[in-house]
Amino acid sequence: MTSQQRRRSFAIGLLGEHIGSSLAAPLQEEEAAAAGHALAYRLVDAAELGLGPGDAADVLRWAVRLGFDGLNVTHPFKNVVLDLVDEVSPEAAALGAVNTVVIRDGRTTGHNTDWVGFASALSTTLPQAAGQDALLLGAGGAGVAVGYGALRAGVRQLLVSDTSPERARAVVGRLEAAVGPGRARVHLDVASALEQVGGLIQATPVGMSSSPGMPLDPALLRPSQWVAEIIYFPLETELVHAARAIGCATMTGGAMAIHQHATAYGLFTGERANVERMTEHFTRLTGLQVLGVDPVTETTTVASRAV
Repeated sequence: MTSQQRRRSFAIGLLGEHIGSSLAAPLQEEEAAAAGHALAYRLVDAAELGLGPGDAADVLRWAVRLGFDGLNVTHPFKNVVLDLVDEVSPEAAALGAVNTVVIRDGRTTGHNTDWVGFASALSTTLPQAAGQDALLLGAGGAGVAVGYGALRAGVRQLLVSDTSPERARAVVGRLEAAVGPGRARVHLDVASALEQVGGLIQATPVGMSSSPGMPLDPALLRPSQWVAEIIYFPLETELVHAARAIGCATMTGGAMAIHQHATAYGLFTGERANVERMTEHFTRLTGLQVLGVDPVTETTTVASRAV
């Protein structure tokens, strides 16, 4: 079979609000091109198009009719889409959110790659997390998926803290339903929680470009602890910078983003993405320089970072 005969084409979309800065399109398109395929990735920005959660069913219907192979889904559609697809993966059902929809033969299947992206990134970047307890700071939209990913990656027990006790309890309840009792518990006192754990998973919006600052006092951290961040706008949040300065091993949100997109690419195309190649492209796309630190692995061998 010739290379031309093996070439395939895909049409993918991203449904969400204010997604103009997303790196999904160049990452997916570049990976497909490197594999010898053609992939067109289109943004469906609900804010620009005047769409709301109530329009999600129409978007899905038109994606099917127009021959799309799938959609990535982000805020505020993840929970809505869960009830609209024809089938739901067990993980997406357990987490209560869909962020990837695969379309095959006119049928839609919802998946959740948030947890896979975090689990893969944590295992690759901070393998010492396996077998340790960790504090999950933030029980918002990302909390359940990130917590589930951490537990699947081998974290022994999660202490969950949030400014809303109700949200923290809800995340713990969903995690226990997914992985069994005893693997997660509410612990609202951040200082005392950090005294009991080997690492911190930062899943609040504090530290984003639109919400600068730190979600906790870095003096509470110990050099022996690890810190995993899920924000990658900017890549090096104030917390990551402070944690690294005192000697903590760190993981930026770029690692989760790359593994998440690699997983979605595999679902859309049926082929395994080359994570190293996607990492290189992620770095080229952003091109910022910082402290000789690799944006994904946090080693000291590459002088790039991403946002």
